[in-house]
Amino acid sequence: MKAISRKTSRLATVGALAGTAVLAVSVPAFAHVTVQPEGAAAKGGYAVVDFKVPNERDNASTTKLEVSFPADHPLASVMPEPIDGWKIEVTKSKLAKPLEMHGEKISEAVSKVTWTADGKGVQPGYFQKFPLSLGALPQDADQLVFKALQTYSDKEVVRWIEVQQKGQAEPDNPAPTLQLTAADDAHGGAARNASAGSEPAATTTAAANGSGSDTTARVLGIAGIVVGAAGVAYGVFAGRRRTAA
Repeated sequence: MKAISRKTSRLATVGALAGTAVLAVSVPAFAHVTVQPEGAAAKGGYAVVDFKVPNERDNASTTKLEVSFPADHPLASVMPEPIDGWKIEVTKSKLAKPLEMHGEKISEAVSKVTWTADGKGVQPGYFQKFPLSLGALPQDADQLVFKALQTYSDKEVVRWIEVQQKGQAEPDNPAPTLQLTAADDAHGGAARNASAGSEPAATTTAAANGSGSDTTARVLGIAGIVVGAAGVAYGVFAGRRRTAA
């Protein structure tokens, strides 16, 4: 009977640990400051992008966001959208090499946009989107890397400035990175998709990937719960049999 008791205890422990391990894997990672286009961000074109800023603290609000623009690919046009409760400051810098836009020479470009809260800011448990209209996007790059500073009400500053290196793990504080799609050949892929009543390919792919990830996480989580519950149930059942004997 002692052997059965020891075996039952081991099975119950293994089952519970398996459930805990799988559930731990399915817990999402901490959110970062990211940038995503509203639609597509095609090379050589214009796009509206959102800098998504989550509050990762339990006892402080996000009161300031500073986004620095890549100097190697200056953008001639940067326009922020007004946001209630936030003051917006656009900083421009002289260009070493002027840009040409619509037949005109442009000698300066936006180097930084700063949002400062007039009120409570982004409170714990919430996130805020900070929209910008950008253009013209470079034709000789696959992505634009921005560097962001997130300031909390307790004066803590989180520096989202680490550039993701190919083939390496994501850094602790990755810089927001905007992926650029191929330039459209005729009247614009986004316009064609809109007229056809379908979503842009990039959006559809992202949605499919997200759906696949969510499904996998749910399956793993459920499997862990089932295994853990089975182990505990077996232990209780065996204990009852031993008592009855």
